[in-house]
Amino acid sequence: MQDKISTSRKLKCAILNILMYLSTGIICLILLGLMGYILYRGLPHISLDFLTSKSSLIRETVGILPNILNTIYIILITLVIVLPIGVGAAIYLNEYAENKSKVRIIELATETLSGIPSIIYGLVGMLIFVQFFSLGTSLLAGSLTLVIMTLPTVIRTTQESLKTVPQGYREGSLALGAGKWYMIRTVVLPSAVDGIVTGCILSIGRIVGESAALLFTAGMANEVLGIIDAIKPGNAGSSLTVALYMYAKERGELEIAFAIAAILLVLTFVINMSAKLTATMLKKKGAK
Repeated sequence: MQDKISTSRKLKCAILNILMYLSTGIICLILLGLMGYILYRGLPHISLDFLTSKSSLIRETVGILPNILNTIYIILITLVIVLPIGVGAAIYLNEYAENKSKVRIIELATETLSGIPSIIYGLVGMLIFVQFFSLGTSLLAGSLTLVIMTLPTVIRTTQESLKTVPQGYREGSLALGAGKWYMIRTVVLPSAVDGIVTGCILSIGRIVGESAALLFTAGMANEVLGIIDAIKPGNAGSSLTVALYMYAKERGELEIAFAIAAILLVLTFVINMSAKLTATMLKKKGAK
């Protein structure tokens, strides 16, 4: 009987392993197929002039330099604001908050906020930042809207990562005479850096892929702005996703849309790899 049970379990495990590898292979093939198709359609239309100039109806030229810069500005402004707030909120909820019922309510609220459609955030951002605070249609208003939209993701991923740090690490550090903040800064955060970087990557992915909210708040201007001008109220600018939408849906120029999509893929890959390398360096530094 024991042999039959053992054989049956082995058969089930083998079937489950086959299904798991098959599912993984199908997902990878779909991903590679999508990426390959986008690169195949987009790369032939990318040139140096396309990357280093701006579009002009008078000169009949097409360039996306303003869109690339605006996307980078929006990513930087959003992360500079959302990471300290999100990580700080997660540290407080996990390490300092004593009322667990309120913590559960806040967790439920953050999970609910992370599932709200981006178009709703765009409308709220337009009402609050564009009109009420008189920032106008600007990159700053768009970035602040994305801060609200990505904040729940950063809080939840960081909080879940902090929960995975063994309690013995905290107790051992405190037993050696370390203060609570010193313990969090030198023991807990280095151990949870992977989760923090994961939240950062998820936020970047949502920022880079967002268009609906930015249409209402950042606008569709196509001018090259400096970093100082980017944080001034009233300076509008379209990101790569907004430009992709305009070329694909409004103008019907699918070749340019695929070229922008290919650039978005490369930009996302570079940012994600940079975040992973930064996480590895921080983890090594924390281990020392």
